[in-house]
Amino acid sequence: MSEERSEEHAVPPPGPAPDSTPGTDGRVVLEAEGVSKHFPVRRGARALLGGERRAVHAVDDVSLRLCRGSVTALVGESGSGKSTVARLLAQLYPATAGEIRLDGRPVRAGRGRAFRAYCRHVQLIFQDPFASLNPVHTVRYHLTRALRIHGRAGSGAAELEKALAALLERVQLTPASRYLDAFPHELSGGQRQRVAIARAMAADPRVLLADEPVSMLDVSIRLGVLNLLRDLKERLDLAILYITHDIASARYFADETLVMYAGRMVEGGDSETVTQRPAHPYTRLLLASAPDPDRVTGDGGDGGEGADPSASEPPSLISPPAGCRFHPRCPLAMERCRERTPPRFELDGGQWAACWLYDTSEDASAAGDAPAAGTGRGAAS
Repeated sequence: MSEERSEEHAVPPPGPAPDSTPGTDGRVVLEAEGVSKHFPVRRGARALLGGERRAVHAVDDVSLRLCRGSVTALVGESGSGKSTVARLLAQLYPATAGEIRLDGRPVRAGRGRAFRAYCRHVQLIFQDPFASLNPVHTVRYHLTRALRIHGRAGSGAAELEKALAALLERVQLTPASRYLDAFPHELSGGQRQRVAIARAMAADPRVLLADEPVSMLDVSIRLGVLNLLRDLKERLDLAILYITHDIASARYFADETLVMYAGRMVEGGDSETVTQRPAHPYTRLLLASAPDPDRVTGDGGDGGEGADPSASEPPSLISPPAGCRFHPRCPLAMERCRERTPPRFELDGGQWAACWLYDTSEDASAAGDAPAAGTGRGAAS
């Protein structure tokens, strides 16, 4: 592979970011601006003859910022594009459109040396620790390889052993001698995920992309792994993207929560506000889907009003619906929801929602589809 790369492909050296996000203590490290990812669909004979070229619109126009010392949660149901966002930020997928910036500078790592340099700053933790660890190799092999790739193995056997012990101690697997020569199948699910986290920390990154890191674990040990990630964030001033379909854990773990539906961002803001006063109808659906004994009624219903959007299916991302992608399932959908994609509307306290319910412009009033009484912030609380 050629080492000659354009400036666009180069990974910028670490340095102060040119901007910061209000309400956070850290600098903006990694950000995405208007990022989209479309996957071409394999064409059949009819499509080849007709010249039709279809694609899965996995991610469309996604923007987010990750800051040092802060956790950003990305929530949504399966198939909403959360993992694709993580892989775009990890440079495993090239973006179809938009820009990814590290320390405020555009970056496209590609492969080879540029990709390895990028991985020293940004590390991805996969959902399934058993699949992400090679079953024929020991913990020692996995961690040693990571340390050597990123030039942190030391200059001799003694320094390597010290670095390995430090990594396992950092993820609370002690004594190190108990785990270093173990194979993945000899460890529990929680221990395997801690090894995967230790492997990511071998690069001494500034950003961790955690793709549903606890969904494959027993409920009794999920909290321990989340507390470990929080401890790493606080001690090492990390920026963490926490991807999950469990919005309740986002409230516990994350400083900021972003909600994603069918490849698009629909709501964002402070985690406490988003989970306690959801603005977008889809966010309310996510919260309503979480078990809550106080909401159960005598007839087996959930006590909600209006249509049940959970009874319908998410739209096809090969031919997504026009306008707001949630409108086929939304009980509050208006005519323009079916025609135009809503922009972000800024709400109180830094919260925002991409929903026409919050358009208070004169055009909305003239069209006769301004927010109805009871559909605003008060109705969500």
